[in-house]
Formats: sequence, C-alpha cells, structure tokens
Amino acid sequence: MASHELFINEIFHSLQGESTLAGVPFAFVRLTGCNLRCTYCDSTYAFHDGKRMTIDEVCAAVAPFSTRHVLLTGGEPLMQKNTPALAQVLVDKGYDVSVETHGELPIGPIVQNTRVIMDIKTPSSGMQRGGYRTNLPLLKETDEVKFVIASESDYAWARDLVRSETIPVKEILFSPVGPSGGAPGSYPGISAQVLAERILADRLRVRMQIQLHKIIWGADARGV
Repeated sequence: MASHELFINEIFHSLQGESTLAGVPFAFVRLTGCNLRCTYCDSTYAFHDGKRMTIDEVCAAVAPFSTRHVLLTGGEPLMQKNTPALAQVLVDKGYDVSVETHGELPIGPIVQNTRVIMDIKTPSSGMQRGGYRTNLPLLKETDEVKFVIASESDYAWARDLVRSETIPVKEILFSPVGPSGGAPGSYPGISAQVLAERILADRLRVRMQIQLHKIIWGADARGV
C-alpha cells in the first residue's frame, strides 16, 4: 500500500445511528478489514471489499456532504497504519472526527485528536481478547465506551465492569441485539425492553441506545 493510501469500503452521508450524537448528520468513512469475527457483526461486507484511496481522495469525497462530523469506522479502522494520518488531516480541515474501534488494538495514535468510541467485546461476541484493559487508561473523559448486549450474561458482565469504576469516560452505552435464530455461532439475544428493565432495576449509570439507522432504513441497508 502506498504511503498515503487506505483501503476504503464505502464513504457515505447519513445520520449517526449510535452514540451520544445519534441523529446528527455525519460523513461516514468505512475502512476495510477486521481482525475479529464477532457473532453479531452487522458489517461483514467490510472484511474484504473496498478500494485504495489516498487521504486527499477521502477528504474530497467527504467535502460535498457539508457536515462538520466525520466517523472513521469499519471493519476495524486501526488495522490500517494510515488511519491516524487521515484523522489528523480531517481535524486540520476543521472536522470533528470520531473513531469507532473494537478496543483490541492500541488507540494511542488517535486518542488525542479524535473522539474515541470503544466497543468493549462482551462474552456473546466470541471475541473477548482483553485488549481493552490496556486502552482504558488512555481514554479521555469525552470519549465513549459501548457494550453490545446479546444475552443476560453479557449484561451481567458489562454491569460488573461498569460498577468497577475503571472506565474513565462520562458516557457508557449499552446496545441490545436480538436473537440470531439458533444458527451455528449464534447468541441468545436480548430485547430492548428487557435490557431497559435491567438497567433501571440495577440503577446503572449508563445510556441505553437502539441503532437509529436500522429503525429508519432497515437492518440490511447499506450506505445510509
């Protein structure tokens, strides 16, 4: 890969469907490649598909959207060595840049100039590696941590980690995912109502979120 190139799966303009900025117009830059294979992954198409683009080409693709917010996502954006450089160029151009990462790779190169949204993997993902422990102390108060909850055991595990008071951010997100239908590698799933009731019963200081983009455009929509 050339010195200023990245492998890009898609670039599109949509409303942010998650995080504390849900509902805000964003430019989305989805990078190709991920080193995890979570059972509930909803972007498997980003594992391999994409095209090489320079940083300048990515910036040119984002500019017509006329939005101040850019999200670098994947796949796993930190797998590509030029992601920190892309983030810095976008910041220098005046964008507020967020990076969505699974937390199993070092966040040091991007943590100072972006808003990090770190997805700590729960047991049902099948991909717990523990890398988040190294990254937690690097997070800023303004970053966000997300837990995808796909079972009662996921909830209990995430709840206990929240209560350990080792997460330094103000915003902790719990996102429910429904059952997978019993296929190989499936997970039990948990309803939004059950998750909401668990959070309230435990007086847990988290923010529950439901993926807004899937409510608007459907679970299988891409590029929206």
